Amino acid sequence: MNKTLTELKDEELIKEFQDNNTIQAYEILVKRYKDPLMNFVYRFVGDRDACTDIVQETMIKFFLNKDSYRSFAKFSTWIYTIAGNLAKNELKRRRRRTIFSISGNDDDKTPQIEDKMFHSPEKIADGTIRNEIIERALLKVKPVYREVVILRDIQDLSYEEIAEITGLATGTVKSRINRGRAQLQKLLKHIYKD
Repeated sequence: MNKTLTELKDEELIKEFQDNNTIQAYEILVKRYKDPLMNFVYRFVGDRDACTDIVQETMIKFFLNKDSYRSFAKFSTWIYTIAGNLAKNELKRRRRRTIFSISGNDDDKTPQIEDKMFHSPEKIADGTIRNEIIERALLKVKPVYREVVILRDIQDLSYEEIAEITGLATGTVKSRINRGRAQLQKLLKHIYKD
């Protein structure tokens, strides 16, 4: 039975979880979405501990509110909406508590990206430095733009999926992506000089 469940689409798994309370269906969805959500949330909030908490809270909300999912929407849209809302709330909480530096030098917060291809040490160092600079620049992009840029350019979601997740019109999504990209380009122009 386990092999059969792993072959099901996300929407079929959530239906199985809703109808029969099949914990295995829930666990398969958690495994499928844990890493992509960590990637999304980390780029949104820029803090590994907060990211872990938010993704864990997303999965708890998914478990407790499984019946609020409706089959007319994609499951990925539903779970990204939950994670995005929790990430926005975290940013609001931070703003209320204190003004924080988004360009801190805390190396623990920089994700390590494993590259399975062989590269020279110089290329690896250059790539790592560029990734860190891009991550820091992304955190400086206004949150309303950062969210849609991450969803489009990093998570590779369609404009329509982003519109569903954010509750915005598709035209607004496209506009915010363009503005977010423009902010990011301005912040990164010193890296990509010809």
